[in-house]
Amino acid sequence: MCVNDMMQQGYVYYRTEPVGKNFHPEFKPDLTPKEMLEMGVFGGRYMTDCQEEFPREWFENARLCHERHVPEYNFFGVNASKPLSYWREKGWIYSDDPRGWFQWYCRYYMGRRCPDDARQIKRWKAMTRHIAQIRRNCPEGVLTCRRRQRQALLHWAYDSRNF
Repeated sequence: MCVNDMMQQGYVYYRTEPVGKNFHPEFKPDLTPKEMLEMGVFGGRYMTDCQEEFPREWFENARLCHERHVPEYNFFGVNASKPLSYWREKGWIYSDDPRGWFQWYCRYYMGRRCPDDARQIKRWKAMTRHIAQIRRNCPEGVLTCRRRQRQALLHWAYDSRNF
């Protein structure tokens, strides 16, 4: 949701923590939203129409495509996304973050804390099962091994280049 959309719908949130600081002790993402956007996530299509809400520098070197989802824009060059409609059908979308986890993370990173934080952090932690699979099945440093899993981890702020 863009800043203009938020104002039209009456949605306002408050930043109660400093930017990039005071995360929950169990939430330790490897990457910032800026780093994720620069590496290439969500086929470059995510948040192309709502950049006003976040720092301009997040988007200066971001790999974005305003027209469509382009898997080649992803760091690992593959599509590892489900459409937003799928996430809505599953009931995984928090009403204040209609674009899903990454929107929640961007706002959390900016200092917002909300009632959905515990659920989102729990979902983030659940992705560690993919880390274990990569460590078990891929030679260290071989980034072409399990590219879909690596891209999915990147969507959740895990940097699989480090394992």
